[in-house]
Amino acid sequence: MKIIKLQWLIALLPFLFLTGCVSMPPELAGHQEAVITDYHAWTSHLTTNSEVRLGGVIAGVSNLANKTRLEIVNLPIDKTGRPNLSVEPKGRFIAYVDGFLDPVSYSKGRLITVIGQTMTAEKGHIGDYKQTFPVMRVTGEHLWKVEERVIMDDLGPNFYRCRGFYCRHFEDSYYSEGRVIKTVK
Repeated sequence: MKIIKLQWLIALLPFLFLTGCVSMPPELAGHQEAVITDYHAWTSHLTTNSEVRLGGVIAGVSNLANKTRLEIVNLPIDKTGRPNLSVEPKGRFIAYVDGFLDPVSYSKGRLITVIGQTMTAEKGHIGDYKQTFPVMRVTGEHLWKVEERVIMDDLGPNFYRCRGFYCRHFEDSYYSEGRVIKTVK
């Protein structure tokens, strides 16, 4: 009986180790007990000085005299702060970061997660459309990388493909399928 429990423990160790490695980057740690992580909840109850952690795609970057203005298209984030690429973006917000951010590193289309304090909303435009943007003063930010992997299901020059009771033999043709998997890291 003890051997079986030990085998289960040994089998589970890699999974426990890997789940321990997936955590929030330290620069996104909150200072308040309740950090708002939902865009719609934030925009419904805009109270100044509430702490907010949101992520998304950078739509624009402007360097001002002593701070940088980021316009971010919101994407929901998971418990580790990673933006979810499988969800359609909804809403935009403005994030002000103290100091200079290089527009090449923080370029349009990059994924970012920011944490900060709610500020007074500001009016702006998306093209000719007038918009009121929720605003935050950033205390921490993290840029994410998107890694793409291609998984090929290579069936080779001689294979059988079966569907139901029907099988077909392919001798001279070459059949290959693939899919792209995107991971935020």
